Order: sequence, then structure tokens, then C-alpha cells
Amino acid sequence: MQRHIKIPCGYLATFFLVCTSCSFLWGGDWPQCLGPSRNGIAQQEKPLQAWPASGPVTAWSHTLGSGFAGPIVVGAKVIVFHRVDDSERVEALDAKSGKVIWSQDFKAYYRGGFNPDSGPRATPLVAGNLVFVFGAASDLHCLDLATGKPKWSRTLGQDYQAPDGYFGAGSGLLVMKDHLLVNVGGIKVGIVALDIQSGKTVWEATAEKASYSSPTVLSIGGTNYALFLTRMQAIALNPVTGKLLFSTPFGKQGPTVNGATPVAIGNHVFLTASYRIGARMLELVQDGKNFEIQWSGDDILSSQYTTPLPHDGHLFGIHGREDIGVAALRCIDMATGKVQWEKADFGVAHTILVKDKFLALNTAGELVLVKANSSQYEEVARAKVSASTTRCFPALSNGYFYFRNNQGNQGKLTALKLP
Repeated sequence: MQRHIKIPCGYLATFFLVCTSCSFLWGGDWPQCLGPSRNGIAQQEKPLQAWPASGPVTAWSHTLGSGFAGPIVVGAKVIVFHRVDDSERVEALDAKSGKVIWSQDFKAYYRGGFNPDSGPRATPLVAGNLVFVFGAASDLHCLDLATGKPKWSRTLGQDYQAPDGYFGAGSGLLVMKDHLLVNVGGIKVGIVALDIQSGKTVWEATAEKASYSSPTVLSIGGTNYALFLTRMQAIALNPVTGKLLFSTPFGKQGPTVNGATPVAIGNHVFLTASYRIGARMLELVQDGKNFEIQWSGDDILSSQYTTPLPHDGHLFGIHGREDIGVAALRCIDMATGKVQWEKADFGVAHTILVKDKFLALNTAGELVLVKANSSQYEEVARAKVSASTTRCFPALSNGYFYFRNNQGNQGKLTALKLP
């Protein structure tokens, strides 16, 4: 019997408030990877229109060093995190002009692994007047948003004896209940919660190794939990105590990666990975302490590292892998896992939903505007916006689309003014 996924009417509003409980956000802010609710949905933006054949207007660009940490936007500031020589640099730029407001360097220790790029991987996060950055060697820093002055630092990689993994530390940060949650992946401790004001450890939980997935918020029965996809497990924890709500195996030993963020929709959780791990839809019961697998499979929506968009009972996302060179854009029905349509050879892409359309920036530097139509693929506009690889999370704020590219040990942050 077919079951339908229902989203409570207050769910998105609750999710937004929880993710930003420590922040005062301006309309249109993009304070963390995947936006204010960490689901790729830009709730405060105006509807997008097709741009001219020449493409969107470039407002400004700014030269960067190495790394794959995406930009974030709060108020009039764009925060970007990258590596220059032997320093990991945090910069605040004016959102409209690109001029540097402040810059702060920290000693960089990561030396590179499978990927020769030695810059930071995790996108910064802003909560209130604090900026948090997580370096490639698992060094964590807290800065003042207004001035860039360091508030505190932790060498989490050393503290918890965390291995570099394939590409260094890259799991995103999450703030809940005045706690900063980190999938550090140490030898004995997997997930830690730090006090956001002091950096002191509040609790330690699990022995799960780190992934390249960013945690998100799961709301069950009026209570909010932190939802992690670690190296080998999907785990939900109480953000105040670290107490486990549930866990389920998800992953594979060997040269595999869990990179996509879990998607929480009401009492459902969607998990996805490539490397023959596949996709899985969980239905949570008994206040989330138990769950049923609603459907699963490896030819539905298996994403290497990009997170699909939930919209109107469907998921829009990438099925495939960048390293193999085969990746399609797909729309699937959340209730059944049925593939509604596919755009073959689309390429691996990060997506941002605005009302009834979404932006998709693929790794070939193409920005595509697509209607969020579950019946068929409808392309509205397309433009080549970069000649270099565009692999990092983009950001959208007040009609400006911010993205960075990579070319060797350098890159460029670009702001496009969308119609």
C-alpha cells in the first residue's frame, strides 16, 4: 500500500528557528552550508527569472587561495574560508562590492591526502555575532563577526586523535541550544558538543568516524534532535545531552564517502550516497526511537556528495559520481522512490530552491535555472559562469548568487546579480 509523506505546516518554520536559534538573521541571509534551514531552500528570496543570453551580470570577484569551503552571507558580509601559503584565512567581504572588511589568518597544518588541494573543506557557520570555521586538520576557530578578532580555538584533531581521512576534515558544523556540534571522528569519541561562547566541551558521544556530510536538525514530536550521517551510520542525538535517539548502519568499508547531508522531512529521513551504498527513506515511529525502511535502492537517487532538494512531495537531486563522470539530474517521488524524470549527463551539481524554480551549479561551471516540476524537466536558462571547477557549496542572498571555483592552488569568489 502506498504511503504519502506529510509535512506538518509548522515544520519549516520550526526548523528555521532551531537552526538559527543563536542568530539574529537579516532577510535573505545564508548563514551556513545549504542555507538558513540547511536544506537548500531560500525562503526569503524573490522568484527567479530567466537571465539574458549573455548570462547573469557579474557584480564582483575576489581572488582566493585553495580549499573547498563555500561562502556564507550574513547582513552585508560574505564570509569565506581558504588557504594562502601556510595559513588558513577567514575573510569578511562587503556583499555588494567585494571589498575586504576584515581578514584573519590561522596557522595551517594539513598537508593533503588523496586530493592535492590542502585548503579547508568545511563551509563556515555564523551564530549570533560569532563565526565558526573548521580547518582541514580539524582545528576549530571562533571569531567575532564584526571585527574578525579570534575569540577561542580548539585543536580537535589533536584533542581526540582524529585521523585526516581521505581528504582532511570536512564535515560541516551545526549550532543547536548554544552548543556547537562537530563530527570530529576521534579514536574514542566521534561527536562532540562545545559551548559556543567558551569552546569548552559540553558532552562527548559515540565512537563514530567522521564523514564529509554536514549534520542537520530533525524535529520529532515537538523535540529537536541533531541528525548526523557519519562514516558508517545515520545517528540522531539530543543536542543538549548527547543522548542517542536512534542509529542505523549506512555506508560501506573501503574507498567510499558519505558526503550528502541527510534530508529531514516531517517524520521521514532521506539518506543518500554513491559507491553502491544507494538511497534510503526512513519513516520514524514512536517519537523517533524506532523506524521502518519505506524504500531503498541504488538506482533511485544515489548522490556522491550533493544534497537533494525537497519540494512538494518530491526530491530533486543528482544521481551519480563526479570521479566517474556519469551524473544525471533526477526527480523522485518521496513516498515511493519512483523516478519521475531524468536529465542525463547533467553533471554533479549543488542546487538552491527559490519558490517554484531551482538553481543548479554543476562542476563544469554551468549555472542552470530549472522549474521544480515533478512531471518533466523544464530548463529556464543556462549560462557558463566559470572556466574552472565549481565544486563548493554556493550561497544565495538578496538576489546575489555567490560561488567559488578552484584552479590549482588558487580560486575565485564571484558574485552574480540575478534577474
